[in-house]
Amino acid sequence: MKAVSKLSVLSGVLFAGIMAASAFFPRDLAQAQQQQPPKQKPKETPADEQEQVLKLGTRLVNTLFSVTDKQNRYIDNLKQEDLQVFENGQLQTIFTFKKEFDLPLTLAIMVDVSGSEQYVLPQLKDAGAHFIDSVIRTGKDTAAIIKFEGEATLMQGLTSNKNRLRKGLEEVSYIAPPGQYGGTPGINGGSRQGGTSIWDSIIAASADLLAREAGRKTIVLLTDGVDTTSRMRLDDAINEALRAEVVIYAIGIGDPASGGTFIGNGVNEGALKKLTEATGGRAVIPNSRRDLDSAFAQLEQDMRQQYLLAYEPTNETLDGSFRKIEIKVPKVKEKDLKIRHRRGYYAPKG
Repeated sequence: MKAVSKLSVLSGVLFAGIMAASAFFPRDLAQAQQQQPPKQKPKETPADEQEQVLKLGTRLVNTLFSVTDKQNRYIDNLKQEDLQVFENGQLQTIFTFKKEFDLPLTLAIMVDVSGSEQYVLPQLKDAGAHFIDSVIRTGKDTAAIIKFEGEATLMQGLTSNKNRLRKGLEEVSYIAPPGQYGGTPGINGGSRQGGTSIWDSIIAASADLLAREAGRKTIVLLTDGVDTTSRMRLDDAINEALRAEVVIYAIGIGDPASGGTFIGNGVNEGALKKLTEATGGRAVIPNSRRDLDSAFAQLEQDMRQQYLLAYEPTNETLDGSFRKIEIKVPKVKEKDLKIRHRRGYYAPKG
């Protein structure tokens, strides 16, 4: 098996206003990334679009969002005049608005391999492989495979090669925790192997893998949502994802042996919903193994049925503060619309 990289979460570092566990990939991550094929030369941008691209990258706040009705059907005919966007309660002027179904996707698929997932892991890997084949567009999108339990391990760095991604997913496996089923005992009880460090792993993936990447940065999290060994909190994971402009989707899956169903009794649906909705994503809880493929299909549809809205904030202070974003569609008469977007962003520091 090829060398893989640990996303270490063993000590604390200061993350721009919050204390977060250190989440640095060691040197073998850089080596793995050097083995990836060089990125294609970007297409030249027409002169009349260069100014807009510059503004989107420097002055404007960009927000991807989707809108569904109470039957969970996507609303795909909105116009700019239908929308209002607020920052900290203040109405903002929309700079640009368009349907954005083709923006490159930068994706991290994170698979929980702790004890609560060992019996459903084969089904997860199979459905994940179908998801890769369906979602990833070779030469345009990139994805990475991460497995996690007490710590996170990078199985495949960001690549557009589907074969590499499938191989990385195939190599995801459950390992018995120290002292169980012949596992190696932990040293002085200090090992977190066999635990579940969801929040630490998300911080590591957001800060060290996705933060400096382009495109729609997304995490697809496959877990029961029960964190047992993270040193950081759920809110810390949300904040780090917001800093990195990462949208999180989750498929909540428990151990069928615990309750006789696919969900079992152990999915922390509340935590998964809080995590995903704060970043603009959603949590899907399959009711059976047959629902697993449809759950992946639902996430794929959500990623592709999005709008892009950008505005130049009236508050130009570079103070690093958190700014709350709210999007409304007051001119659409239909009630009970669900608008999914990140809850806000952190302003840059001057």
